[in-house]
Amino acid sequence: MAQLGKITFTGKSGNKYDFIAYSWDTNFKEGYGAVYFITKRTQKATGGYNHVEIYVGETEDLSTRFDNHHKEDCFKKYNANCKCIHGEQNKETRLAIEKDLIDNYNLPCND
Repeated sequence: MAQLGKITFTGKSGNKYDFIAYSWDTNFKEGYGAVYFITKRTQKATGGYNHVEIYVGETEDLSTRFDNHHKEDCFKKYNANCKCIHGEQNKETRLAIEKDLIDNYNLPCND
């Protein structure tokens, strides 16, 4: 896995969620549940990176989630190149985090 760094996203509730950023071509282990944030990651002239938030979702298995994703065309349209992952095995918790983040960001691929 090509881990790129860490990033924190904030939900509408004010809760902060720590994510690990991975390159687009990263494959994940089977059965790994998570909330994921799809972004376009670009390097700043002054160092560090910016992330343009594109989509938030959740899954019980990251190893298969991105195979023929229903928003794949939208990801391409917005030049997505980064998968930010917040590991969470509990489905109810994943759904709550996903909603909290969606409610706080204007995400072009979440409709």
